[in-house]
Amino acid sequence: MTAKRTVPVLLLMSIACKSGVENSIGTENSAPERSHILYKPNNLPVNAPLLLALHGYGSNGEILQWYSGMNDAADIHGFAVAYPNGTTNRDGKRYWNANWYLTISSTDDVAYLSELARDLQAEHQLDPERTFAFGMSNGGYMSYTLACEAHDVFRGIASVTGNMSEYDWNNCNPSEPTPVLQIHGIDDSVVPIAGPPHVDEVVSFWAGLNNTTTIDSVFVAPSTQAFYYRNGQNGNEVWYHRINDWGHEWPSPQDQTGTIASELIWSFFSKF
Repeated sequence: MTAKRTVPVLLLMSIACKSGVENSIGTENSAPERSHILYKPNNLPVNAPLLLALHGYGSNGEILQWYSGMNDAADIHGFAVAYPNGTTNRDGKRYWNANWYLTISSTDDVAYLSELARDLQAEHQLDPERTFAFGMSNGGYMSYTLACEAHDVFRGIASVTGNMSEYDWNNCNPSEPTPVLQIHGIDDSVVPIAGPPHVDEVVSFWAGLNNTTTIDSVFVAPSTQAFYYRNGQNGNEVWYHRINDWGHEWPSPQDQTGTIASELIWSFFSKF
């Protein structure tokens, strides 16, 4: 699964780096097909936050870098973003093994992404206490898997049009809760909000797991109702933007949904 936005071929062939930033490509020697793009603003301070950005099914890190707007957010707010690539299946489509029926395999993406985060922390002096993961669609599923299985590495996660796999829904029992942000369209036909599990139930599960005690509900735009579960364990929160008349897409500034995904994700992560 990936965003519906069409990506011009020429843009994918050469995504230009802005002046004064580092946009490097890394490849892990143990698995040549596992590569990543690291975007790091110039003069980034020591112990800056690190975000891992996880693409959708059949997509890749370069495409997510193009449409997500996270590089611009990194420039403004001062953090590094890594865009890793999943492995390819027999059809040549990249994916994350998020215990979801389309992507189940023997690939241990929890171990891979955890190791990648630690390697980037060490090599680029990034903050282990402020390392987060977010993803689109299958990448959102994978973010939930990390929250279930790698809460010691990732301080919080965000899912855009993703969900929890039924396996994770039935088996997730982390020793420590993780803050969660969910963005979902009511009209998503690729990952229906009704699930299973229903996205509303997933949000309630994490709100309960984090022992949140208060909830605010507001309309941030006529089409978007936002729910903010606050005062949780360790100051954790759970946020949920539910967008009417919206499908399997990444919300951007021009969409007028009241949700700019890149800014909302950083606003959420910055609290932790």
